[in-house]
Amino acid sequence: MFSELFFGDKAMIAAFSMYVLGLAVAIFSAYMMKVVDKKQEGNTLLIELPEYKTPNAHTIKVYVWEKVKDYLSKAGTTIFVASIFMWVLMNLGTNGFTTDMDTSFGAMLGKVLAPILAPLGLGYWQIALALISGIAAKEVVVSSCSVLFGIGNVTTEAGMISLAALLEGMGFGALNAYALMAFCLLYVPCFAAVATIKKETGSWKWTGFMIAFQLLTAWLVAFAIFQIGSLV
Repeated sequence: MFSELFFGDKAMIAAFSMYVLGLAVAIFSAYMMKVVDKKQEGNTLLIELPEYKTPNAHTIKVYVWEKVKDYLSKAGTTIFVASIFMWVLMNLGTNGFTTDMDTSFGAMLGKVLAPILAPLGLGYWQIALALISGIAAKEVVVSSCSVLFGIGNVTTEAGMISLAALLEGMGFGALNAYALMAFCLLYVPCFAAVATIKKETGSWKWTGFMIAFQLLTAWLVAFAIFQIGSLV
């Protein structure tokens, strides 16, 4: 959406560049991990591939059901709890229930985080809160922006024009949008992914490290994009 809003006929290139950026950061991160972990021997990503056979209906049914059941029992509950938490942030304030998001706990939190995001060109409490909501599921960032900026029909052409005009009036331009796209791409994955990482590693230490590492990576990359872009 932000590609379409701010990059016009170059929207496809801007969106595709996110895939390239993600791949580049992943390769760089893997290289740095290898340099830091001197004790690692060999390539731990190499595994023996199983013999490939034509699947039958029963096998597919069992496999799919196990995956769906695991998602519903683990990831699904995490998303549900995260959604409740976000609802509380956006609808409750110091005086109880509020219809004005400016007075909500979420707005207060967003205003605290805005200075941290300011060097990235994202120093708006609405953007900060939208990014927080994106931890539940990253696609929620778009709908959260719609709600926080008061644009009810953001998926329509008129709604997108209205949102673009509103953002540009606040000084949020194409460079800010690209920094936001990059930050959104690289920062903490959704709660479901975090829960899966905790389950697979069995360690809160590694889960916390992953969260901190991705937040720092996202901040540094978005900072470089915005600051270098501003100079250019």
